[in-house]
Amino acid sequence: MEPDSYIDGFVLAVPTANKETFRQHASEAAQIFKKHGALEIVECWGDDVPEGKLTSMPLAVQRKDDETVVFSWVVWPSRAVRDAGMQAVMDDPLCPKDMPFDGQRVIYGGFRVLVHA
Repeated sequence: MEPDSYIDGFVLAVPTANKETFRQHASEAAQIFKKHGALEIVECWGDDVPEGKLTSMPLAVQRKDDETVVFSWVVWPSRAVRDAGMQAVMDDPLCPKDMPFDGQRVIYGGFRVLVHA
Protein backbone atom coordinates (compact mmCIF):
# COMPACT_ATOMS: atom_id res chain seq x y z
CA MET A 1 0.00 0.00 0.00
CA GLU A 2 1.37 3.39 -0.99
CA PRO A 3 1.88 6.15 1.63
CA ASP A 4 -0.82 8.37 0.08
CA SER A 5 -3.41 5.57 -0.06
CA TYR A 6 -6.91 6.49 1.05
CA ILE A 7 -9.48 4.13 2.56
CA ASP A 8 -13.26 4.37 2.58
CA GLY A 9 -14.68 2.23 5.40
CA PHE A 10 -18.25 1.00 5.83
CA VAL A 11 -20.28 -0.85 8.48
CA LEU A 12 -23.84 -1.89 7.64
CA ALA A 13 -26.55 -4.37 8.49
CA VAL A 14 -27.80 -6.71 5.76
CA PRO A 15 -30.82 -9.00 6.09
CA THR A 16 -29.26 -12.43 6.55
CA ALA A 17 -31.64 -13.87 3.96
CA ASN A 18 -30.13 -11.43 1.42
CA LYS A 19 -26.57 -12.76 1.71
CA GLU A 20 -26.32 -14.00 -1.88
CA THR A 21 -28.14 -10.95 -3.22
CA PHE A 22 -25.70 -8.76 -1.30
CA ARG A 23 -22.73 -10.76 -2.63
CA GLN A 24 -23.94 -10.21 -6.20
CA HIS A 25 -24.62 -6.50 -5.56
CA ALA A 26 -21.16 -6.05 -3.98
CA SER A 27 -19.43 -7.90 -6.83
CA GLU A 28 -21.13 -5.72 -9.44
CA ALA A 29 -20.38 -2.55 -7.49
CA ALA A 30 -16.74 -3.59 -7.02
CA GLN A 31 -16.23 -3.67 -10.78
CA ILE A 32 -17.64 -0.15 -11.06
CA PHE A 33 -15.38 1.10 -8.24
CA LYS A 34 -12.32 -0.45 -9.90
CA LYS A 35 -13.30 1.06 -13.25
CA HIS A 36 -13.17 4.46 -11.56
CA GLY A 37 -9.82 4.10 -9.78
CA ALA A 38 -10.26 1.92 -6.70
CA LEU A 39 -7.40 -0.49 -6.13
CA GLU A 40 -9.14 -2.98 -3.85
CA ILE A 41 -12.62 -3.64 -2.49
CA VAL A 42 -13.19 -5.96 0.48
CA GLU A 43 -16.62 -7.06 1.75
CA CYS A 44 -16.70 -9.07 5.00
CA TRP A 45 -19.77 -10.95 6.27
CA GLY A 46 -20.03 -10.85 10.08
CA ASP A 47 -19.10 -14.08 11.84
CA ASP A 48 -18.04 -13.04 15.34
CA VAL A 49 -19.52 -9.58 15.94
CA PRO A 50 -20.51 -9.31 19.60
CA GLU A 51 -23.35 -7.21 20.93
CA GLY A 52 -22.21 -4.43 23.21
CA LYS A 53 -23.89 -2.68 26.09
CA LEU A 54 -22.62 0.81 25.31
CA THR A 55 -21.02 0.53 21.86
CA SER A 56 -20.63 -2.16 19.22
CA MET A 57 -21.00 -2.60 15.50
CA PRO A 58 -24.48 -4.16 15.89
CA LEU A 59 -25.61 -1.22 18.03
CA ALA A 60 -24.08 1.33 15.67
CA VAL A 61 -26.02 0.03 12.65
CA GLN A 62 -29.14 -0.80 14.68
CA ARG A 63 -28.87 -4.44 13.60
CA LYS A 64 -32.15 -6.35 13.77
CA ASP A 65 -32.40 -10.00 14.81
CA ASP A 66 -32.65 -11.16 11.20
CA GLU A 67 -29.63 -9.14 10.00
CA THR A 68 -25.87 -9.64 9.80
CA VAL A 69 -23.22 -6.94 10.20
CA VAL A 70 -21.04 -6.32 7.14
CA PHE A 71 -17.67 -4.57 7.35
CA SER A 72 -16.22 -3.24 4.09
CA TRP A 73 -13.46 -1.07 2.77
CA VAL A 74 -12.29 0.39 -0.51
CA VAL A 75 -8.63 1.22 -1.12
CA TRP A 76 -7.84 4.19 -3.36
CA PRO A 77 -4.40 5.42 -4.46
CA SER A 78 -5.08 8.90 -3.00
CA ARG A 79 -7.79 11.17 -1.65
CA ALA A 80 -7.93 13.02 -4.99
CA VAL A 81 -8.51 9.79 -6.92
CA ARG A 82 -11.14 8.80 -4.34
CA ASP A 83 -13.00 12.08 -4.60
CA ALA A 84 -13.15 11.93 -8.41
CA GLY A 85 -13.73 8.18 -8.45
CA MET A 86 -16.55 8.22 -5.92
CA GLN A 87 -18.38 10.88 -7.91
CA ALA A 88 -17.85 8.85 -11.10
CA VAL A 89 -19.20 5.73 -9.36
CA MET A 90 -22.34 7.59 -8.27
CA ASP A 91 -22.83 8.95 -11.81
CA ASP A 92 -22.13 5.63 -13.57
CA PRO A 93 -25.35 4.29 -15.14
CA LEU A 94 -24.13 0.72 -14.52
CA CYS A 95 -23.81 1.26 -10.76
CA PRO A 96 -26.41 -0.88 -8.96
CA LYS A 97 -29.07 1.40 -7.49
CA ASP A 98 -31.28 -1.06 -5.57
CA MET A 99 -29.42 -1.91 -2.39
CA PRO A 100 -30.27 -5.15 -0.56
CA PHE A 101 -29.96 -3.35 2.80
CA ASP A 102 -31.14 -0.17 4.53
CA GLY A 103 -28.79 2.55 3.27
CA GLN A 104 -29.88 4.92 6.04
CA ARG A 105 -28.12 2.74 8.62
CA VAL A 106 -24.75 2.57 6.85
CA ILE A 107 -21.83 4.07 8.75
CA TYR A 108 -19.02 5.25 6.49
CA GLY A 109 -16.03 7.50 6.41
CA GLY A 110 -12.82 8.28 4.57
CA PHE A 111 -9.45 7.67 6.20
CA ARG A 112 -5.84 8.52 5.52
CA VAL A 113 -3.52 5.57 6.17
CA LEU A 114 -1.51 6.12 9.34
CA VAL A 115 0.19 2.71 9.77
CA HIS A 116 0.32 -0.21 7.36
CA ALA A 117 2.39 -3.15 8.53
